[in-house]
Amino acid sequence: MGEEWNHKIFSVREAGFESLAIEIFKFQFDNNPVYRAYTKALHINPATITGLEQIPFLPIRFFKSHPVLTTLFEPELVFESSGTTPGNRSRHFLKDLSLYEESFKKGFQNFYGPEKDWCIIGLLPSYLERKNSSLAFMVDKLIRSSEHPQSGFYLDEYEKLFSELKGLENRKQKTLLIGVTFALLDFAEKYSMPLRYTTIMETGGMKGRKKEMIRQEVHEVLKMKFGVHTIHAEYGMTELLSQAYSKEEGIYYCPSWMKVMLRDEEDPLWVKKSGTGAVNIIDLANLYSCSFIATDDAGKVNDNGSFEILGRMDGSDLRGCSLLVV
Repeated sequence: MGEEWNHKIFSVREAGFESLAIEIFKFQFDNNPVYRAYTKALHINPATITGLEQIPFLPIRFFKSHPVLTTLFEPELVFESSGTTPGNRSRHFLKDLSLYEESFKKGFQNFYGPEKDWCIIGLLPSYLERKNSSLAFMVDKLIRSSEHPQSGFYLDEYEKLFSELKGLENRKQKTLLIGVTFALLDFAEKYSMPLRYTTIMETGGMKGRKKEMIRQEVHEVLKMKFGVHTIHAEYGMTELLSQAYSKEEGIYYCPSWMKVMLRDEEDPLWVKKSGTGAVNIIDLANLYSCSFIATDDAGKVNDNGSFEILGRMDGSDLRGCSLLVV
């Protein structure tokens, strides 16, 4: 059944998304004790679910307090969010690691083409310094898949990174510099250079290392320092297995098996497909966890399905992977 699920998830198109989402909802209701208990507490009968707006979204805080598992299994890997104490971290138990790999590789390829076309450089010091980071795992696999001799991670080796980027630019090598926000800003302060063949992608994350800056300010600094027209961004989180990408102006697009919806701040069960509100995410690849997550982010969803992150909900924890925006 595993391969059949994978095929259905990663080949889904808009016309079939709703029916597959409802099928996965019923599978998770039957096999996920936490999600089933939450759904029952809301007095929702799965048999009455006929549309996406009726599906209950599990509050993301449950990943800190409960094992959110669909079916019983011994996890191949456990991802943990950043946090100051173990009890304050979300945990994502992976039944099938290959499902995550297929999700992030297909997602990357959809937006950026084959990894082998790129030299991929990771500037993720805070994530490499701790184990079980889903972001570090993903970037490591993309680096390996690129098979480029200069692909790799850099901690605080800014002089070496500067030298590598100069050489790659001279050879007109298409390069992806993917980094946590504070590290990209640190590097930009020390080394300014025009980049014509390098795409800069920030993943969020100030971690208290600098004064908080809104996303637009961060992007303006990086554009000025590196002479580029736009800064790309990745939107993902420990609790998900899929990522959305922005190529300009903080407007994100999802792969076909992922969708962002909104809930009303006053009435969390009122879900809508566009406008502004609190962000709900459907991640069909999250098959053995929960595919329907109510995040702590506030956002805007456009009519074409693209979305923007507008900030954090009041009273929510500041995530290591988030960046304050307006």
